[in-house]
Amino acid sequence: MKKTLFILAGVVCLLATACKSQLDKRIDATLQQMTLEEKARLIVGTGNEGRWVSETSYGDMKNIVPGAAGTTCPIERLDIPFIILSDGPAGINIDSTRDGVEGTFYCTHFPIGTVLSSTWNTQLVEAVGRCIGDEAMHYGVDVVLGPGMNIHRHPLNGRNFEYYSEDPLLTGKMAAAMINGIQQNGVAACPKHFAANNQETNRMGNDVQVSQRALREIYLKGFEIAVREGHPKALMTSYNKINGISVSERHDLVTEFLRDECGFDGTVMTDWYGGDHPEEQMRAGNDLIMPGQQWQMDSIVNAVNAGRLDVAYVDECVRRILRLIYTSPRNQEGHTYDNNPDLVAHANVTRESSTEGMVLLKNDANALPLSQNVKQVALFGCASYDFIAGGSGSGDVRRAYTVSMLEGLQNAGYEMDPLLAARYNDFVKKSIADNLSKVTARFADMVRIRPDEMPLTEADIAEQVRRADCAIITIGRTCGEYYDRTSSDFQLSSVERSMIENVCRAFHAAGKKVTVVLNIGGVIETASWKHLPDAILCAWQPGQEGGNSVADILSGKQTPSGKLPMTFPIALSDIGANANFPVDQTSENVSVASRRVDRGERNVDFTRYDEGIYVGYRWFDSRQVEVSYPFGYGLSYTTFDYNNIKVKQSGKKIKVQLDVTNTGTMEGMEVVQLYVTAPGASMDKPAKELKAFCKTPKLAAGKKTKVEMTINTDDLRSYDETAQQWVLEPGTYKLHIANSSRDIRATETINLK
Repeated sequence: MKKTLFILAGVVCLLATACKSQLDKRIDATLQQMTLEEKARLIVGTGNEGRWVSETSYGDMKNIVPGAAGTTCPIERLDIPFIILSDGPAGINIDSTRDGVEGTFYCTHFPIGTVLSSTWNTQLVEAVGRCIGDEAMHYGVDVVLGPGMNIHRHPLNGRNFEYYSEDPLLTGKMAAAMINGIQQNGVAACPKHFAANNQETNRMGNDVQVSQRALREIYLKGFEIAVREGHPKALMTSYNKINGISVSERHDLVTEFLRDECGFDGTVMTDWYGGDHPEEQMRAGNDLIMPGQQWQMDSIVNAVNAGRLDVAYVDECVRRILRLIYTSPRNQEGHTYDNNPDLVAHANVTRESSTEGMVLLKNDANALPLSQNVKQVALFGCASYDFIAGGSGSGDVRRAYTVSMLEGLQNAGYEMDPLLAARYNDFVKKSIADNLSKVTARFADMVRIRPDEMPLTEADIAEQVRRADCAIITIGRTCGEYYDRTSSDFQLSSVERSMIENVCRAFHAAGKKVTVVLNIGGVIETASWKHLPDAILCAWQPGQEGGNSVADILSGKQTPSGKLPMTFPIALSDIGANANFPVDQTSENVSVASRRVDRGERNVDFTRYDEGIYVGYRWFDSRQVEVSYPFGYGLSYTTFDYNNIKVKQSGKKIKVQLDVTNTGTMEGMEVVQLYVTAPGASMDKPAKELKAFCKTPKLAAGKKTKVEMTINTDDLRSYDETAQQWVLEPGTYKLHIANSSRDIRATETINLK
C-alpha cells in the first residue's frame, strides 16, 4: 500500500512538473510575440473603467463584475485575457445591483480582521477564507485583495479594523490561514499593504523613518510568515515611503526580501495610484501598476527606448503577470461563474466565527450568561438598534442585511420595550441625516455616518428599571479608510458616560445587573468606567450576523473564548508610539487619497518610529506600564488548568507539551500562549515575545486535552543591525506558558548555544 502511494505521489509530481513546464512554455511564447507597448499596457492595469479595451471583443469589463476594484488589461491580438480584482478583507466588495439586471448580487460580510484574530483559531480563519474564495469564484472574481495585515502600531489608525494584531506572529499566522482558505478555490489572495502602512493620515506621501531591526522584527515579520506558510499568488505594496523611498520602488524589499529571502513567487502590485516612478517600480520588481494611467505606460516605453531601463526588468514583470492570468479561474477550460453563492451557509460561518472572536472583558459575580429568569431586557445605546457590521472604505461589503442587537436578542427569545426601540430608531434616522448634512470632506461618501448618542432622562431609565430584568448598553464606533480616528473617538462622549453611570446606578439600586457591549472597530478607553457595569463584552464589528452572535454569548448558548490581539491602554499618552503618530493633526489635505507637497510636517510628511521594536505589549510589559486590559486577555464562562508541562528539544525544534483541563462547569475553549524571554547580553530585548499559541477544541466540564506548541530556534533570533544579519543570543531562554502576556501560568527554561 505504501509503495502504491509512493508511486502515485511520484506520478503527481511528474504531472505537476509537466504542467508547470507547459505553462512556462506558453508564457515564453507569448512574451516573444509582445511588442514593448503591449508589455507596458499589460503592466499598467485598467482600474474598473475598462480603458484600452475593445468592447467588440471583450465587452465593457466594468459591467462583468460591477464594483470590482479593477482588472488587468487584455491584449486581444495575442489572446491574453483579463482577470478581475476585488477588495475583500471581510468579504467580496462588489456592487449588489446591476443596471438592467434583475436580482441582487449580495456578498457575505464576514467579521473584520480584528475579530478573526481575536479567535486565535487558524482553522476557523481558514474556513472563513474558503467562504470568501467561494463567493469570489461564483461572482467571477479572480484576485481577492486581502487579507489586510499591517501592525496595530497605534490604536487610532483608521484601518486597524482590517488588520489583525499588534504582534507580527499572530498577524502572520492569521493571514496565512486566510490566504490558504481563499486560494483553495483557485482564486488568488493578495495580502496587503506591504509594509509599515500604519496610519491613514497622508498615507500616500508619509515617509516612515524606521530602524532596520524594527522593520525586520515587527513590520516585515508578519508578511514573511504569511508568504512562507500561505504562499499567496499576489501581494500589494503600500503607499508610504520607508526611509525616503516608496515601497513599490524598493528593490531591497520587493525583490531581495520578498522574493529572495521569503521565497515569494507571485505577482506584486501597487495599491491604487501608489508610487511615482514606473521605471523604479520595474527595477524593484513591482509587476503590476494599478489602476493604470496612460502616463505610466508612456514612462515605461520611453525609459526602455532611451536606454534608461533594461527591457529584462519589464519582461520579468510581464512574465509574473502572465502566470497570474493564465492560472486564474476565469481562464481555466470549462470554468463558469453563476452569481449564486450559498449565502445561507456562509452566514452560519460568519455567526460562528464572530461569536468565537468576541472577548469577555469583565464578568463580576457571573453576571453573564444571563440568568434563566431574565426575560425582559432594557436595551440602551444607538448602536443597539443601528449595529455596526464592519468598517468603511475598501474593507466594506455590500451585504443583504445586518442583524442588530435588538433583532439578535429577539431571536434568542428576549423581550424589549417597543416604545423605547421606536424612540431610538427615530433618533438614529434624524441624527444620521443631520450629521450627513454637515459633512463636506472629500471621500465622505466612503465613511459611514454615525448618529450621536441619544440622551436619557432619569424618567426614561426609571421606566426601564420598572419593566426590565436587566440592562444592556451598546457603545458603537465606526472607522475606515482615508481617515485616522481622533482622541475624542478613543474616549467616551459625555452622553455615553452619563448613560453608563446613570443606568448602572439605577439598575444596581434595584438589584439588577448591567452589561456593556462594545461594538467597535478599534481600541477605546475603558479604564475610567469599567468598574461601573457588571460585565463588558467586546463584540468588535462582527459582520452581518452580529446581533445573533452577541445573543449567543449573552444567553450562554456559546461560551466566550476570544482573546485580545492588542493591548487596551489606560491612556493614549501611555503608548510608546503616541508622540510619533498624527493624533488630531488636521493639516490641509493630509487625510485623503491624494498627494500633497512635502512640507516637512512631523507625523504627516514623515513619522519617526522611535519606539523601535517596542510596539504594543512589548512596550507596556518591558516598561512595566499599567494597562486596562493586556494583550492576549479574555475571560470565559468556565476555568482551565495547565499541568503536566514538558519541554523537549531536538535540533532546531523546541516542543512544549501540556495538558489543559476544563475545571469549570460549562463547555469552553482555551487559548494557550507561549512567550519567550531571551537573554540580552549583546542586544536590548523585550520582556517577552509571543512565539507560539494554540487553541483547544471545545472541552466539556471536567475534560482535558493535550496540546503541543513548537518553536524553531531560528525564530528566537534578533536582527543585528551592525552585522546586518539575524543572531541567536546564546544563554538561558525562559519559556512562559500563559493565559495572556500578564498572566503567566508556568515558566520553563532552556539553554541554547
